[in-house]
Amino acid sequence: MKKRVLITGANGFIGSALVEEALRHDYEVWAGVRASSSLERLPKEKIRTIDLKYNDPEALPVQIATHVQQYGAWDYVIHNAGLTKTNRPSDFFLVNAEYTRRLLTALSQPGCQPRKFLLMSSLSTYAGGDRKTLAPIRLDDPQKPETFYGKSKLMAENHVRQQDFLSYVILRPTGVYGPGDKDYLMEIESIRSGFDLTVGMTPQHITFIYVKDLAEVAFQVLENANIRNREYFVADGDVYTDTQFARLIQDVVQKKRVFRARIPMWLAYLVCLCSEWLGRLTGKAKTLNTDKYKILKQRNWICDSEPLRNELGFRPKYNLRKGLEETIGK
Repeated sequence: MKKRVLITGANGFIGSALVEEALRHDYEVWAGVRASSSLERLPKEKIRTIDLKYNDPEALPVQIATHVQQYGAWDYVIHNAGLTKTNRPSDFFLVNAEYTRRLLTALSQPGCQPRKFLLMSSLSTYAGGDRKTLAPIRLDDPQKPETFYGKSKLMAENHVRQQDFLSYVILRPTGVYGPGDKDYLMEIESIRSGFDLTVGMTPQHITFIYVKDLAEVAFQVLENANIRNREYFVADGDVYTDTQFARLIQDVVQKKRVFRARIPMWLAYLVCLCSEWLGRLTGKAKTLNTDKYKILKQRNWICDSEPLRNELGFRPKYNLRKGLEETIGK
């Protein structure tokens, strides 16, 4: 009998990669998606879907108990669903934190408990590393997120840690990129057009993980019986400055001439503020906002991924150049 996995947020950028990896492992895949969501990223004929009733804390346990009676319990649950941008900060805490708590409560029912629960969290649950020493962020560093997004993901982590009925793993990926990602696409298209506008007068040090490598890590930690109640940063192990990243994109897209300029922080904040106001006026949340600015201003997003390498033996299949070539279609 095939193992069953529930992947929430399955129709998104990371979620669709998780679905692809689950099918590669021959799982019976249940995609947690809203009924109104587009499934264009997903192989609909190979998966089953469920619209989880997060917004009704009384109905969700009934829904999951009924599902288990009909189809059986999931062996693993990957809670990847979440909100990354919104015009209302309170939505972060509802969707990212409270919905996680409600899902855990529903899964705590007898017969409904999976073997392991994986929370897809974020490096944003930390405030960034020391900008002078450029020391990597370590797992035992204090978690003091500066953004509403990071604070909401930390609350979700705490809900997972505080329960005692199932084994869990918390993954905190760094910058995730790959085909279908919209955030890094903005920079790729800008450089393709001949412009590289970098935030801050001093270099930002950044790390990455290709989305397929992240999906592979997720199933490695789920299937490894020795990894229980653990937390990891997920990165490919290399460090780049924002300038090196931009030049690599330029090389991959084969753009000979690019105009480069560094935008001072005050101007970057003004751009984010105006973008946020525009989002409120139009009712559509923008990628650039004052919450995102707090991430842009941090100069050190280096994280210590050695625990993942040492405990799991993880070695990424994609370095940044190879990942960008596949992302861009080279």
